[in-house]
Amino acid sequence: MTIPPAVAAARALIADLVTRGVRDVVLAPGSRSAPLAYAVAEAADAGRLRLHVRIDERAAGFLALGLSKGAEGAPVAVVTTSGTAVANLHPAVLEANHTGLPLILLTADRPHELRGTGASQTTDQVGIFGSAVRFAVDVPAPSGALDPAGEPGATGAPELRDLRSVTGRAVSAALGFRSGHPGPVHLNLAFRDPLAPSVQLPGLPADTAQEGYPKPDPPLVVPAVLQHVASPALPGDPVRTVVVAGDGAGTDARQLAEVQGWPLFAEPSSGATGGPNAIAAYRVLLGSEELAASIEQVVVLGRPTLSRPVQRLLARPDVTVTVVAPGAGPWPDAARNAAVVLPGVAPAWFETSTPPPSAFLERWRAASAQASRVLDDVTCDDAVLGGPTALSVARAVAGVLGPDDLLVVGSSNPVRDLELVLGLDGPGPAVLANRGLAGIDGTVSTAVGVALATARRGLRTRALLGDLTFLHDVGGLLRGPDEPPVDLEIVVVNDDGGSIFATLEHGALAATSSAASATFERVFGTPHGSNLAQLCAGYGVDHQLVKDVPTLRHALQAPSHGVQVIEVRVPRQDRQQESRTLANTIVAAATPR
Repeated sequence: MTIPPAVAAARALIADLVTRGVRDVVLAPGSRSAPLAYAVAEAADAGRLRLHVRIDERAAGFLALGLSKGAEGAPVAVVTTSGTAVANLHPAVLEANHTGLPLILLTADRPHELRGTGASQTTDQVGIFGSAVRFAVDVPAPSGALDPAGEPGATGAPELRDLRSVTGRAVSAALGFRSGHPGPVHLNLAFRDPLAPSVQLPGLPADTAQEGYPKPDPPLVVPAVLQHVASPALPGDPVRTVVVAGDGAGTDARQLAEVQGWPLFAEPSSGATGGPNAIAAYRVLLGSEELAASIEQVVVLGRPTLSRPVQRLLARPDVTVTVVAPGAGPWPDAARNAAVVLPGVAPAWFETSTPPPSAFLERWRAASAQASRVLDDVTCDDAVLGGPTALSVARAVAGVLGPDDLLVVGSSNPVRDLELVLGLDGPGPAVLANRGLAGIDGTVSTAVGVALATARRGLRTRALLGDLTFLHDVGGLLRGPDEPPVDLEIVVVNDDGGSIFATLEHGALAATSSAASATFERVFGTPHGSNLAQLCAGYGVDHQLVKDVPTLRHALQAPSHGVQVIEVRVPRQDRQQESRTLANTIVAAATPR
């Protein structure tokens, strides 16, 4: 049996990716990508990888991102056909670029003789993702220089060797082996007709062994070893130092703060929340002139994304900023004020015995305790008897979930609300978020991917989203009946619009006149009036509307299977004034009299 060159090449490509560690492939259907579809389905049937099919390429890209995020940075491949299908991957590619997640984009294309001729679904896909990918190559259409039978075990043909060399470079770049800077890579794969085998392929042995697949060539590179060459000494007064743990900072940030006796300002998705030095409502407390002025030095780990007060702190000329940024990627320094950029935390910083709490640390701890009391007062059950608020919903979700849970939180207000209440009722869950670009795009699909990946590790996943974030990616609920089952509860805080803008300068302007208010409501508030129950019914997803916080807790504690949406409606019209009042109350409570 002779297998068409396109099909044979696709089989060899997928086989090589499997040997290099790819275990999940997300596929969106298409014609030009048919050779890849046959190869991926064949490998999935043999148990060599897990296949996920989505009809929307944008959702497919974010599903892959969630799978990689949930699997702690494992490489995940995405297969699309040509044309606009490729462009629809761009939002997920941008997020993966800024987050450092290894997506492998396999986009099918026309052969060179059909490009620029007006052929259907043909556009310039070469370099379409620009600087957002770590590696990109336009792979020519195979001519048939593979083994005639297209067997995965064939290793002698030069075309196959070239293809395997490309995949080796791509996976190495995606994982950041040389650079320490993982991220997405793009293989643009040209295929000529015929795109399908003339008869059903015999398939691979239905087991999980890799026999018959070629072993990868010797690795082109070895993982980079980052040497901590910087002096462990920090400039300035080490006592008046705080640690800012941005997105993805990791446990080093918390450990460093506790060993050195420094206050910890940790974002929910930092991986460093909790502990005796974590400061509640730190971004609000930075509104206290007395507290903010006491800081002389900041050590930054991860990427700070949530807080304007933190960015103002990092921009102060009287504050020495040290940024810890592993790898070859750009370091976070939006204020352009970093004095020192280090490739890692100096080991000597962890070798110091924990000092007794300084007056500086105790002052911040006392302010944190006062902030926690205020937050408890405004979010406890007695305070929301008239109906839940967005902040009380975030507290209920964080308080119910524990160390065996994982929470995917949406951008805008949900992640900021969570930041204020996380830790009020215990350590809470691990938190993941799309903070690379801090957008709302693709969050439902990301949460589904995280849930699929983390279920293998025995974790239970929930998501906390705003209504606009949910509606923006409601198509992520669509899954075919043959797709792997997923257990995911999505809590949607529905205030019928974009309340995040009310807490910014736009909300203040809206309060100046009725005309300004009308403009705000139209172009920022964006009320939608959508019936989420009917939307969920259309996707075959369970929906529950809860009207109070105790019912929400009960719903989250009850056993659940499949994808479920829990909707909580909260008011929006007073969000700007409530946020201002809360901030003033916290600062007043934390200010010595």
